[in-house]
Amino acid sequence: MARKPEGELKKGWTTGACACAAATAAYEALLSGAFPDPVSITLPKGQTPAFDLLSSRIDGVVGHAAVIKDAGDDPDVTHGATIRAAVRLLDEGEGLVFKAGPGVGMVTKPGLPIEPGEPAINPGPRKMIRDNMDVVAARHGMDLNAEVTIAIDKGEEIAQKTWNPRLGIVGGLSVLGTTGVVIPFSCSAWIHSIHRGIDVARATGLTHVAGSTGKVSEETVQKTFNLPDEALLDMGDFAGGLLKYLRKHPLPRLTISGGFAKLLKMAQGHLDLHSSRSQVDFEKLAALVEKLGGSDDQVAMAREANTAKQVLDGCPDLPLAEIIGRQARETALATLAGQTRVDILVIDRKGTILAHVGAPDGESADD
Repeated sequence: MARKPEGELKKGWTTGACACAAATAAYEALLSGAFPDPVSITLPKGQTPAFDLLSSRIDGVVGHAAVIKDAGDDPDVTHGATIRAAVRLLDEGEGLVFKAGPGVGMVTKPGLPIEPGEPAINPGPRKMIRDNMDVVAARHGMDLNAEVTIAIDKGEEIAQKTWNPRLGIVGGLSVLGTTGVVIPFSCSAWIHSIHRGIDVARATGLTHVAGSTGKVSEETVQKTFNLPDEALLDMGDFAGGLLKYLRKHPLPRLTISGGFAKLLKMAQGHLDLHSSRSQVDFEKLAALVEKLGGSDDQVAMAREANTAKQVLDGCPDLPLAEIIGRQARETALATLAGQTRVDILVIDRKGTILAHVGAPDGESADD
């Protein structure tokens, strides 16, 4: 995760808001002959941002407009992307139809807010576009009957940096954004992706998913259990986002795979594992070292340590990884309230499994 900069952070606009602005401008031009530039739209909470048009033209019966996405100070992979809309008028009674242009994905798996076979334009942006185009139509004394095609330059390439391929969204990005506003470093997009991953896993009948704190732990858990990509939930630091959603939308089995330091925080009761929001309690860790029979020097080292790895490396004769795995599992089970079976993989930075706790009978980390 990118480091949060100092000072007040600038908010930005979602892909959905940008698509809405482009579509609204193109529709206005088809009805009036002139593109509003900048084009103002109304967001669900009443804000009225204005967007400069990167390009605009009427090509026969189709209006085209494009805007550049500004995500503010959020490290959004779509910041700076060109969002395009092409609007074509339809006959009376046909309503509003959405199409995916180049760079916008198509949904292929169940479990998402959009049905398979539909363009990956989420319900929030669809409503936003409809509401703003309805205003334009009413101003011209018309009902809204139009086809809107949204495209994103290099969207298929950018989508490889997102969860879309794993969620079964092929060919490009999703058009997202319930409020239209990007809150910098709110983490909502990451947690949203975790939730959609669980939804897809449930809808496709998976019985075993894995939440991992990072790339190495994800590779290890996938190899250990031969899990398909769609079973892998990029939990990152958001253990709470994963566990709380699973409590309401349970699956039969969850494996949590992570490094010793991250799982130590979870063992100590934290559900947000980011360094800026939770810290290892070294006094508690030293007490555990003492309880496990550590020497006076090991206890003192643990108390004064700078990192969890330092303590782990300094106590090779103690079952620290095993005990931390058990305690992390207890935290997970308490949060899940008995809805899902849980096992824990504690790994080192090279992907070596240090402990496997809570495995089903007859299964080991080597199976």
